[in-house]
Amino acid sequence: MTPTSDPFHLHLISDATGETVQSLARACVSQFEGVEVEEHFWPLVRTEKSLDKVIEGIAERPGLVMYTLVDEKLRIRMQQVCQALGVTCISILDPVIAQMATFLGAKSRGQPGRQHALDAEYFSRIDAMNYVLTHDDGQAVGSLDEADIVLVGVSRTSKTPTCIYLANRGIKAANVPF
Repeated sequence: MTPTSDPFHLHLISDATGETVQSLARACVSQFEGVEVEEHFWPLVRTEKSLDKVIEGIAERPGLVMYTLVDEKLRIRMQQVCQALGVTCISILDPVIAQMATFLGAKSRGQPGRQHALDAEYFSRIDAMNYVLTHDDGQAVGSLDEADIVLVGVSRTSKTPTCIYLANRGIKAANVPF
């Protein structure tokens, strides 16, 4: 396909939030000049019924399909339907999971959304985010000693976005204007 002014349909299908497939697809598309994309985003596809809606959407607007389904039954059905419709279908997790399974000598669980588990790391990020919001722009200076990092700088130098970025990695950051 050569770049045209007409957008192509890109179906992004996930059994979880869809962040992985969406990020990878956008990173790949950005490598092509003059290509317009119409994204069709299908998150939380975990049942046959929800897959039916996706299949209906693909049939109505055929295009490239990228997915991160880990349920074997759903993946097989997706591949069969795409083959029958004559559309390209890419499982972006399969090659990586297969190589990891070989390397580790273990079988993957095939359980959707495992990377979004509510574990200690998740609660640490939430705690850090709450800390950042409470300590934004010089607020609550009485508890700055609890911060992992304190940013000091003049106004409009992106202290707040930097602190939010750090909080997403579990770092308690405060910022104080100079």
